[in-house]
Amino acid sequence: MTCKEIIKYFEEWAPKEIAWQKDNVGLQVGSLNNKLNNILLCLELHDQVIDDAIKKNCNLIISHHPLLFQPLKKIDLQNDKNSKLIEKLIKNNITLYSAHTNLDFTKEGVSFELAKKLKLNNIDFLVHQNSNQYKLSVFVPVDFVDKVANAIFENGGGRIGEYTNCSFRTKGNGTFKGSGNSNPYLGEKNKIELVEEIKLEVLVDSWKLKKILTAIFETHPYEEVAYDIYPLANSNKNYGAGTIGELDKPMHQKQFLDYVADNLKIKNFRYSKGNNKIKKVALCGGAGSDLVKDALNSGADAFITADLKYHTFQDANEKILLIDAGHYETEIHSLDEVKRKLSHYTIGKNINTKIFKYEGSTNPIFFYNK
Repeated sequence: MTCKEIIKYFEEWAPKEIAWQKDNVGLQVGSLNNKLNNILLCLELHDQVIDDAIKKNCNLIISHHPLLFQPLKKIDLQNDKNSKLIEKLIKNNITLYSAHTNLDFTKEGVSFELAKKLKLNNIDFLVHQNSNQYKLSVFVPVDFVDKVANAIFENGGGRIGEYTNCSFRTKGNGTFKGSGNSNPYLGEKNKIELVEEIKLEVLVDSWKLKKILTAIFETHPYEEVAYDIYPLANSNKNYGAGTIGELDKPMHQKQFLDYVADNLKIKNFRYSKGNNKIKKVALCGGAGSDLVKDALNSGADAFITADLKYHTFQDANEKILLIDAGHYETEIHSLDEVKRKLSHYTIGKNINTKIFKYEGSTNPIFFYNK
């Protein structure tokens, strides 16, 4: 197995195309064509992570935070920290791949894992992505509709939330008249034909469209395929920001604060006064201050995220229990889900690849207690 194959599987879960457009996700350093040895997962790259990868014979590192976020202006091997890390990766033939906001915005990603740590029920995205899907309609002769539909489904079309192979089929009659240069699958040249066809309609994520069209053209019997593509403003059920869920039973504020500390294994965090009874909880792993209004509009009793400013707390005071649980503390748990998914894939393929989570990750922020 190559690094490329495992990354292809990973991106079926957390596609690069759903990431924030200013983010830099995907390959950072190295080659995805290298034969895969072992994999090391981490939040961010530093010297100790590379040393651990070398020790464990890992030639693929998957980090959450990208090493390369701003464009490089120079590679200074004497004075620049990132340049030295790049050199060390290349000298040891280690490939670095980063999954940042695409891991944030996917189902079972960062915020979903955070919600599971708090044992919430009925977990869904707090805000769904929208306007990144198409309605694809293709007209197919009756005998070929299943073959064309399966080609669409196999390439990722027709997925809505927890359902796959979703389509709508309408029976009708199609007409056509081929020219003298045509080669019609049905009927004759220079003759108007009336054929029973199925209008097959599916939802397609925008980044999958090209691949799905290729699959249609390869399986459809007609020389000229009739199809329509409609851009949609729909909410995408499969991708979004933050999560929202419910506790088994309502908790008083003090009880809930203790519950958060125990389940996220943290001793210190900031919070503002909010509802005294907590049942509905919104979350966003990492910096989620932009979602405070969405949490309020959702009817959440509490919102847990990180990197909140003073005025954000001030604005939310008495409206919602706002908790800044820390950037590290709200993201580190997502590596467990990445490890589970990649392990499931390699075991299913009978591939002897070990997947490690870097155990030296710590919060770079300390709390001073006099």
